[in-house]
Amino acid sequence: MSGNHSDVEKRLWDAADELRANSKLKSSEYSVPVLGLIFLRYADQKFSEMEKTLAAASTGRRKIGKTDYQAKGVLYLPEPARFSTLLRLTEGDNIGKAINDAMKAIEEENEDLKGVLPRTYTSLENATLVELLKLLASIPMDIEGDAFGRIYEYFLGKFAMSEGQKGGEFFTPTAIVKLIVEVIEPFHGRIYDPACGSGGMFVQSARFVENHKKNPSAEIMVYGQEKTAETVRLCKMNLAVHGLSGDIREANSYYEDLHHAPGRFDFLMANPPFNVDRVNKERIKDDKDRFPFGMPSVDNGNYLWIQLFYSSLNDTGRAGFVMANSAADARGSELGIRKQLIQSHAGDVIIAIGSNFFYTVTLPCTLWFLDKGKQAPPPSLSGRGSGVRAPDTVLFLDARHIYRQIDRAHRDFTPEQIEFLANIVRLYRGEKPEITNGSNALVAEKFPELRYADVAGLCKVATLKDIENQGWSLNPGRYVGVAPGDAVSDEDFKERLEVLNEELESLNDQARGLEEAIAHNVAEILNA
Repeated sequence: MSGNHSDVEKRLWDAADELRANSKLKSSEYSVPVLGLIFLRYADQKFSEMEKTLAAASTGRRKIGKTDYQAKGVLYLPEPARFSTLLRLTEGDNIGKAINDAMKAIEEENEDLKGVLPRTYTSLENATLVELLKLLASIPMDIEGDAFGRIYEYFLGKFAMSEGQKGGEFFTPTAIVKLIVEVIEPFHGRIYDPACGSGGMFVQSARFVENHKKNPSAEIMVYGQEKTAETVRLCKMNLAVHGLSGDIREANSYYEDLHHAPGRFDFLMANPPFNVDRVNKERIKDDKDRFPFGMPSVDNGNYLWIQLFYSSLNDTGRAGFVMANSAADARGSELGIRKQLIQSHAGDVIIAIGSNFFYTVTLPCTLWFLDKGKQAPPPSLSGRGSGVRAPDTVLFLDARHIYRQIDRAHRDFTPEQIEFLANIVRLYRGEKPEITNGSNALVAEKFPELRYADVAGLCKVATLKDIENQGWSLNPGRYVGVAPGDAVSDEDFKERLEVLNEELESLNDQARGLEEAIAHNVAEILNA
């Protein structure tokens, strides 16, 4: 794309948001149609490029048709669905109906998109649609790389910010997703996300494969579940915009397993909803394949998700997922499940993330990484490298002080910071650091010999014995400590207070549940 990517994205967003502000629509009513038009513009560009290629190669003996485009991995667009056709419409035409018909025509020609594309354009005013079409037509044709994919992703994130809680349910901040991908390194195989939202984990996995000079379509297969039909459609559009295909299904992962997940996947990534209550555990308590460590007695879904992630991996599978901070120190039955998980030797890396990374909540979170293949002999013992990882070790990383301030309320990681954090994990594993995004200075400062070493306030390798001594806690703060000269700041105190408050609310919920259970049991005894 000519010019700066960020400038183009911002210009497009500002213009699109101004159109929304001048219409009668809420952000939630506006987001899906706009994302649909970005998809249409992208599909038209790919079609136009292939049209020229096929015409140049044609001998004229046979008419070029739908199968020629599909054989090249390009969506076939009939004439009414071309972006250029829609651009020629005037305000006197029924533009909403024309776009709806275009979406329907694309679905009829491309089976994978059946029922996916939005058809709510008649709810937008003609003038708004004309301006939106002109706006998207202004995207330069000489784009490079995955520019449309980045624009789609940028708009997803901005809509998530403007839609509050609902938007946050389908979108995980890109910086968090990139860090998860860099740590689990999904080079090849089956990737699963049972809470896939808009599919950001899959998109970043494909980008990771591309960055390592491989073809994502040949190297990875993606599988997802999502309980909301609208979000399933967003995910399928997101994959299509990025030139990917996948098996994305609508299902509630607590109760349904449409992909027959246990033991099947090479990689798993997810950002599940935190602290969900009222999951009907009676329906799933006998499912030992998916919940091998048993049911938590508390009314909280965190440890159901963690078991789903663990059980979906094959014998060498890796998982990376976002989790509420309170899960690392949860007590009672959840502690028992966590202890079994740690003793299985699958726990690999735990990273503490600071507050304000998510659009809808300010709470900090923790990234958990599992690796069932970690049970192999460590590199340091076999003489293959300088890593310190062993079957009974877990690397704890405190990244709460590493961030970039985007605006007053939001933070993210720079590419350099993501690479630095991933390189700490690579050194722990005895792998060579990757230096393509400028992390060399940070790596040299903390690890001058390019070998892993514990750094106070940043990282610490703990053994299972160490973890047992800490009451089976997976809270990085208990292991990493504080860097020399660093004092506990007001912000640290605030974050700690937020975590404690979250834990207190969880305990209060448990107490209320116990109170109800005791009252029920006493009533039954008295009435017997």
